[in-house]
Amino acid sequence: MTHATSGAAAWIAITGTMPIITLGAYPLDPVGVLAGTAVCAGAALLPDADHHSATIAQAVPVVGRVTAFAVGALSGGHRHGAHSPVAVAIVAACAWALTLLTITTDEFGTLAIGAGTGAAALTCFGLKARDFVRTWTAAWALGALLGVFIVAFAPEQVAWFPLAVTVGFVAHLAGDLLTTGGLPGLFWPWVPRPPELLHPVPVLNRVWQPNGYVALPLLGDTGSLRETMLGAVLGLYCFAGFANEGLRMLGVDLFAPS
Repeated sequence: MTHATSGAAAWIAITGTMPIITLGAYPLDPVGVLAGTAVCAGAALLPDADHHSATIAQAVPVVGRVTAFAVGALSGGHRHGAHSPVAVAIVAACAWALTLLTITTDEFGTLAIGAGTGAAALTCFGLKARDFVRTWTAAWALGALLGVFIVAFAPEQVAWFPLAVTVGFVAHLAGDLLTTGGLPGLFWPWVPRPPELLHPVPVLNRVWQPNGYVALPLLGDTGSLRETMLGAVLGLYCFAGFANEGLRMLGVDLFAPS
């Protein structure tokens, strides 16, 4: 699924330190880059929680589908409210609220319970969406390992958790904007429709569609060859960034001044 890959790529671009191919706008240590990549990939699937067949809907028996039904009903259906700036704000606020859920113990210090739980769930979604594991049981197990690591060994990493969730969510919307389906625009629940006289105008009628949605359909339809090719390129980009950060974690910096 391109959405998960695009979320991972966006996080590496923003936080990675590899010269030339990363922006380094919010540079993090290798743990933050690698763990955040998993979280961001999972967060990039959240907008599709409004669809009954989405990855998230299948994550937990019954509960997943009930959640997807509820999100779809509240947001007006697929690619409506859950694909709007309102949803971005709500998700960002919820992610920040999770970082406040901590427990302070005498033996282990501060435990980031909220961010750890969120990281576990989102990692699970991302792993399964990319078919890195075959079963949901394996996905949840690996997600739980990352969650436990953040809770017990790296509670300071919660500082980037809301940003990773928000970046992943926005990456999904950016991807949908580049397809013919488009998005409901900046003003949802108000989705202004273009005047009828603009309907026949070439190009413009694909950017501002008769139903009021806005698109820059450079990738064509969802699932097109262009979208698949972009996903492949982003996958290679993620592999390069992941490898670099993994080496940095082991103390090997390929780009350190000689």
